[in-house]
Amino acid sequence: MSHWYPREFAAHICRQLKTEVPERPREDCPGCSILSVLISTCYQASLMREEERQVRFRLIFREPERFPAGQDPPDGLHRMVFLEPRPCTEDELRRLSPAISFDRAMIGVNLNTDGKLQIWGVVHSGTRWMQAIHGGTQLINPVPDSLIVFVTGPGRISVSVGSTMIAGLRGGRVVSMAREVFAASWLREIFATHRDELWDLHQDARQKSGDIWPPIDPEFPVILGQNLLRRVISLMRSYRHGGTLLIIPSERTDELKQANPYLNIKYPFLTDIGRRRIFPHIVGIMNEFARVASRSQRECRPLGWDEYLALSDPVLTRMDEALFELAHFVADLSLVDGAVVLNRRFEVLGFGAEISGGLENVTRLQVALDIEGETRQPEAVKGRGTRHRSAYRLCNALHDALAIVISQDGQVLFVHWHDGAVTCWDQVATSLLDF
Repeated sequence: MSHWYPREFAAHICRQLKTEVPERPREDCPGCSILSVLISTCYQASLMREEERQVRFRLIFREPERFPAGQDPPDGLHRMVFLEPRPCTEDELRRLSPAISFDRAMIGVNLNTDGKLQIWGVVHSGTRWMQAIHGGTQLINPVPDSLIVFVTGPGRISVSVGSTMIAGLRGGRVVSMAREVFAASWLREIFATHRDELWDLHQDARQKSGDIWPPIDPEFPVILGQNLLRRVISLMRSYRHGGTLLIIPSERTDELKQANPYLNIKYPFLTDIGRRRIFPHIVGIMNEFARVASRSQRECRPLGWDEYLALSDPVLTRMDEALFELAHFVADLSLVDGAVVLNRRFEVLGFGAEISGGLENVTRLQVALDIEGETRQPEAVKGRGTRHRSAYRLCNALHDALAIVISQDGQVLFVHWHDGAVTCWDQVATSLLDF
């Protein structure tokens, strides 16, 4: 396998910028030669340690005067300019990284009069920018359309222009940030039946309310369900323990809770309202959203995710917090060895599940190179870990199962039987962060 390093990565970013953000302002993105130096410097800094601490930082290439004055987080960006700029070197980045929190601030960089990179100060952003990655619902403050470099670990760099993710470098491999697995039609199809069920329950509540509720965009429950999964995955990544989520068809619930040839759930849950809590909670959020919006919504256009983010209501805030706590609960179950098992209605069947070693071994799998799995690359599973190989065996035996495997290093793989073979999608490419 050919490994890529800063020079090749910078050239790739330059090519992507021409296609992803061709109309970008010149002052917000450096030329290819400057970008190559910037990426190389960040790469070298990522390999260093500051008093035994890992070097992690965000860096934004933008002139300080182009940040609006008088703003503060969480709604704006607060820039602080050094009395004298510092050279943009790996040592300076290393020294600054502990003081400029990755979660809350960015290192401001521009070119000096000689055309060389310099650090002009600090941009305080707050933590709301992380909400989209966590699947949160707070309205995030806008990020300017400037080049942002994320250093998240040794040799791990991601690049965006504003909120548009461009690419990342992981272990010498360039991964495309455009591979958003949650947008795949095959994944949406898995939850299609229950998405319709959510919608029918909401329509029943609408009719029984006696009030005129504005319509909700049919995509809203899809996004809500996706964000629940995002939250669970991001929390599991943050634990650095690794784990597996198994999502099975709802009609197989009783079969797989009993003795079966596929898996054994060490800690199964009783079938009661507690296990079924998540699904009706999502319906409750949809109903409350429509009810609250009816007070101020004058147009009859469908309410979507943007309207939900912009709506400030204490009841909805509590309901969203409760959904976040449910995600925490599911993620915490993964800290016990074994898989967490859910059905497609997001009912938690149990945890500590062991996938049967008697299932047929999978010696080769298909690695999807696009979100739909139309282009795939065969790969031997010999070098993969035990957790991954067991997920391959299950999906090979249960074609309607979905496994989400999180490694200790934060890698996320979606595994599913697709087009006649066990196929995996590398979901790590959709996130700028390594939790």
